Amino acid sequence: MENTSEKIAEQLLQIKAIKLQPTNPFTWASGWHSPIYCDNRKTLSYPDVRNYIKLQFVDMVNKLYPQADVIAGVATGAIAQGALVADVLKKPFVYIRSSAKGHGMENLIEGDITPGSKVVVVEDLISTGGSSLKAVEELRKAGCEVLGMVAIFTYGFKTAEENFSKKAVKLNTLSSYQALIQVAAATGYVSEEDVKTLSNWRLNPANWGK
Repeated sequence: MENTSEKIAEQLLQIKAIKLQPTNPFTWASGWHSPIYCDNRKTLSYPDVRNYIKLQFVDMVNKLYPQADVIAGVATGAIAQGALVADVLKKPFVYIRSSAKGHGMENLIEGDITPGSKVVVVEDLISTGGSSLKAVEELRKAGCEVLGMVAIFTYGFKTAEENFSKKAVKLNTLSSYQALIQVAAATGYVSEEDVKTLSNWRLNPANWGK
């Protein structure tokens, strides 16, 4: 019986939230060449997948962070998932913008939050961790205690592990790049040669394909 990590990886492949193209790489906004493209916002269009992810998040928060007061989502990809999780848990919800609005209150944190609140941050995807950790810093500036972050998927970059460690942020994810490769290979989505390419990419993604 497949575990949660593999089941979610399989779902992401089935709905094409994740696409693998080892021989025809994508180019990310950062300029990196990559054999994978991930858009977890697509999960919101599939009720069964959306619901499964929501319930796995709820279970994770209940087990790891039962003392949580508030659920926070990172804009924009995790706003909907975070709100869904908060709704099931009957917790207040806020979300953190990547940059302040240029008008009105110019908020970075949208919603009401009280200093001293214990917060769990929901994220959809972890690459280097930069934008995710920026959200954590904003919550800390607001006087909140960030218990940890939960995310749908991580590429598992060493850089991300180091960044989360430096900021003393606990990260738990529902699925991972390693689980994805295992599922893709087992289902025939990719060949053995492709598996080697996919594995090599994660070792040095910034220079891969150059």
